[in-house]
Amino acid sequence: MKTFLAKKETVQPKWYLIDAAGVPLGRLAVKAANMVRGRHKPTYTPHVDTGDYVIVINAEKVVLTGKKEEQNEYMFFSGFVGGESYRKVSLMRERHPEFIVKHAVKGMLPQNIIAAKMLRKLRVFAGPTHTHEANNPQKVTV
Repeated sequence: MKTFLAKKETVQPKWYLIDAAGVPLGRLAVKAANMVRGRHKPTYTPHVDTGDYVIVINAEKVVLTGKKEEQNEYMFFSGFVGGESYRKVSLMRERHPEFIVKHAVKGMLPQNIIAAKMLRKLRVFAGPTHTHEANNPQKVTV
């Protein structure tokens, strides 16, 4: 019996919808990362992008346990000397709540070029509405 290896041409991605309201960030990120990567499929092949499209709604209502909301910070670098700046999670939740989910999922993907293509399949929305109704996404519970 031969080992099955998926090819880029044969992969047919589906669309999934995840509601982030009241879900811990880590559990949500693991589920989304595995679906974007294709680990939930029996045809998963590590060197081919076999993943599906994932839509995350209600990113502003994702839950962080403990004191992570006040203690955790995201670091940004402008590229200039002394251009380091830090922003707390609470500030990012006010301004860009979708960044929190995208950043968590990005950290759970492999650090290579395929992961950059996989991350394009993740669509995160702060509120309960999204712009991909025409794709008929299947609702997934976390």
